[in-house]
Amino acid sequence: MAPNDSAETTGEATSTVVGRRKTARYIVPVAVAGVAAATIGLVPALASTGDPDLPKISAQQLIEKIAASDEEQLSGTFKISTDLGLPLDGLAGSLVPGGAGGDKEGGAAAPQDKLMELTSGTHTLRVAADGPERQKLSILGDASEYSLIHNQGEVWAYDSASDEVYHAEAPEGRDGDGRAEKAPKAPEGAPATPKDFAEQALAAAGDTTSVTVDGTAQVAGRDAYQLLIKPKQSGSTIGSVRIAVDAENGVPLKFTLSAASGGKAVVDAGFTKVDFSRPAASTFDFTPPKGAEVTEADELETGKDEHGAAQKALPGQLAELDGFEGLNVIGEGWTSIAEIRTPGGTGLPAAGSGDVPAEAQGFLDALGDKVTGKFGSGTVFKTRLVNALLTDDGRVYVGAVTKDALVRAADAAK
Repeated sequence: MAPNDSAETTGEATSTVVGRRKTARYIVPVAVAGVAAATIGLVPALASTGDPDLPKISAQQLIEKIAASDEEQLSGTFKISTDLGLPLDGLAGSLVPGGAGGDKEGGAAAPQDKLMELTSGTHTLRVAADGPERQKLSILGDASEYSLIHNQGEVWAYDSASDEVYHAEAPEGRDGDGRAEKAPKAPEGAPATPKDFAEQALAAAGDTTSVTVDGTAQVAGRDAYQLLIKPKQSGSTIGSVRIAVDAENGVPLKFTLSAASGGKAVVDAGFTKVDFSRPAASTFDFTPPKGAEVTEADELETGKDEHGAAQKALPGQLAELDGFEGLNVIGEGWTSIAEIRTPGGTGLPAAGSGDVPAEAQGFLDALGDKVTGKFGSGTVFKTRLVNALLTDDGRVYVGAVTKDALVRAADAAK
């Protein structure tokens, strides 16, 4: 292992990463949606062996190398799974359009439905990119495959399990009247590849953050430097972020987010295979299979319930909640806590009140810890990364912080 400079750096250089986003960021036309972008995890069983002997490099130089990376062509395979310590398979299925027990908004092939599956379980994906106008993402199942293809003016999605096709025009596409059509996309800034994860992590680096070079690694057969990002503050549930950066071209190959509590990584997004040559043009060709059901995006403005009433997807419903008294951010950096007032100023219904089904009450009780303090009393709901305190008088405190940090914030705000 070659020695590397371990000098710390603050966030001054990281703005370059955000400000100089290259077309390589658009490896996947739609990003992974989820409860929180940073809570998506990967199995660590990746192609990473050996510690190559590489020239010395400082953290500052390595950050600049990531910012300067302009690779526009690649193809490869990476794996993704989630370990939040929550029964998200059942929970997400009941809340997310297209989940188990929920209506498929746009059919099984609609990206906003299918990509939500990546927020739980283990998945293998193939990606390919040829500049900003051609990308392909495939989610590989045991006996099926879901593919999302952006080829110049069009977006196609195909689910082989249901034999359903989704079609939309990309932003640069035009309809018959010359008007731009809006292609579907995930929430702004949601990460989809190791590069996306890396840019978000570096954007958050600042005076509260230690950034060092921590040796070398080999990922997917490529020599890489390891950039280590750690909170300087106590009280965060995040232990560290490790980014393996291709030594030749600066592309992040692997991204690992570890919890302060230890155990399996919460996020470990990395390539198992990667090739930076231009994919064949046929990679991005798609023709709906004979007999497949094809749904056009402009047919999906709203869904209908059994009474014919228009319904919107969960994100739209949440965005329209107007009962909150506002959002207040307490603290800074890794220990920032969001304080939110709930509509009506009430907390959870009391156990046995009959306001919550017994199954749901049992689920909430299993997740939550009852806490008290100067603020009064409330319940802390825990994951390995993000925790939330709901007080009995209707305030919510949420952040990637410990239970004690939430209680202290509620006490101070009171």
